[in-house]
Formats: sequence, C-alpha cells, structure tokens
Amino acid sequence: MKKSIVIGVVLIFALFSFTACAKKTAAPKAGSAKADDMLSLIPKDVGGIFFIDFHRVMGIEAVSKALNENKDNKEYQEFIEKTGIDPQKDIYFIAGGVSAEMEKSKQKAVVIINLKYNKDSLFPLVKEKIGKEEELKEEEYNGFKIYTGQKGEVGPGFCFVDNSNIVAGDAAEVKSVLDILQKKGENVFKNEPLSALIAKTNKEALLWGTTLIPPELMDKITSTNPMLSALKALNATSFYFDYRDENIMAEIKGMSSDASKNQEIADYLNNLKTMGSLMTIQNFNLGEVLDKIEITSGPDYVRISISFPESFIEELKAKFTKPEKEATEKK
Repeated sequence: MKKSIVIGVVLIFALFSFTACAKKTAAPKAGSAKADDMLSLIPKDVGGIFFIDFHRVMGIEAVSKALNENKDNKEYQEFIEKTGIDPQKDIYFIAGGVSAEMEKSKQKAVVIINLKYNKDSLFPLVKEKIGKEEELKEEEYNGFKIYTGQKGEVGPGFCFVDNSNIVAGDAAEVKSVLDILQKKGENVFKNEPLSALIAKTNKEALLWGTTLIPPELMDKITSTNPMLSALKALNATSFYFDYRDENIMAEIKGMSSDASKNQEIADYLNNLKTMGSLMTIQNFNLGEVLDKIEITSGPDYVRISISFPESFIEELKAKFTKPEKEATEKK
C-alpha cells in the first residue's frame, strides 16, 4: 500500500466538507468502538454497506514496511505534522453506506471515519484543499455544523461530529447520520433484508461488506449475455478480505434461494477456472493461482473463496522477475 493511497483515504473526507459537534452525542469512541457501533450510524435506507478495520490494516508488518520504504515518506511525515493524525495509530474504522439506485445521478453514499484527531489541526488543511476547488458554505443543523460546497443540499457535505468521528458524503445522507445520533432517524439494523445479510457476514475481517442487488441490475447484466441468465437468481452479495497468521483469505458470496441456479453458476465458474488453468504466462502456469480458488454452491448461495500464505506472493513475484533478470544479464 503506497503512502499516497493512505493519505488519499484520510483526505477523502477532506475533499468533501465538515462539522463542529454537539455535545453529549452517543457516537462510537475511537479506540473502544466495535463494528456494530459504527454500523449503528448508517442510515436505514442504504442498499449496501462496507467496513474497513483500518487500524488492523495499518498494523500489518508488510504495510508498515511499505510506508517506511516509500520514496514519498517525507510528505507522509509532513502530513502527520500538519494534521496531528498518524494513520498508522490514529485511524480505527471506516464504515460506509451506499444507495441501491441504478442511475448514477441518484446514487448517494455516506462514510463515517472513526479516529483520534484534533479539529483545530485538521480543519485548516481541509479548508485549504477545498478552497482551491469551490467556496465552502457552513450550515447549522440541530446543533451540528455541516460544511458543503456550492451545490449545497444536493452536493457533498462534511461534519466533525465529535473528537472521534467524522462523517462525509451527500449532504442529505450526512444529515441522516446526525438524525440517528439524536434518535430522530433509524439505522441500517432496521433494514431487515440488509440486517440479515450483515449478521451472516464475516465482521471480524479487515475489509467486508454486503449489498442488495436490484432485479433490474441483473436484467441489464444478463441481457447482453444469455449464458449468464442464471445470475438473475442472485438478490444479494457479500464479501470479505482478511489477513491472519501470515495468511491471506478472501471470499465473495452471491445469495439466491434457487439451489439449481446456484449450482449452474458454480459449474459455469468452475469451467472457466479449468480453462484458465491451462494458460501459461512467462513460464508461469495460471493454475498455480486458480488451484487456490474454491467455487462451491448451496441451497442459498454461490461462494468463491481463496486462501494462501503471504509467502506465495513472493514466490509469484520471483517467477516473474527471474526471466526479466536473466534477459538483462544476457544483454
């Protein structure tokens, strides 16, 4: 993970807008919050959610090493000095919700960042970044301050909720989060279909999420390829990515109540996997990777999972760099 990506994540909220906070809110406290605490702030009407255990990600030895060895590390340190935020220590969770709208113009999203920070240190930098693009407007909303760009209510907004949480996204969605904090709105756990999916998802993973699939989306996907008609049976998906004991694990699961369609999808994917295993790239057989992928189905799901030791990545890199090295030496 490059430093620029890390800072980019932190500044996502910087590029959207903000808020000073009301006192005595029931928001999750940085350092002691749980995944469910974060999700309890996601509005009920979202169509999907995602969650990142950022603190665990930044604690991985390989990530820490990459940051320290990055050529732009000086800029990274300057960012820490200016904002007082050390991404490796101070950012805990990032949780978000997205709407299920098909049309891009109607799609909305909201992100909640749980971290330790000082508004007085962060705000000047954020204001400087946004000021280069558009005028920053301030709006009072039930004791909170929401900052928005020139588009106002229909555009992006940002709010410093308290010293542990920052909310960013569409201004209307930011207000929905604030309504939940003041017990004036309902959270995603009141969304029965999505709440049921969350309960079945691996919430202990580094990164995970789940979403409901609008039927019209599947219709659009399958209309161009009749061979994918079985996908129409899918009504939701979930995924997770994790790293434990120097092993990398990931899973994508599609939900459907049609067992025969699930089996059909799994068979189709396994056939593609078999064909892919026959391919060779630079003396590397693709089957070495594909053999670690398992595709199965059940009465209510189709699952694609993969698991391999971290050392396997180094082995792959060695196989690709060896031919290049040999070619260079011959010259």
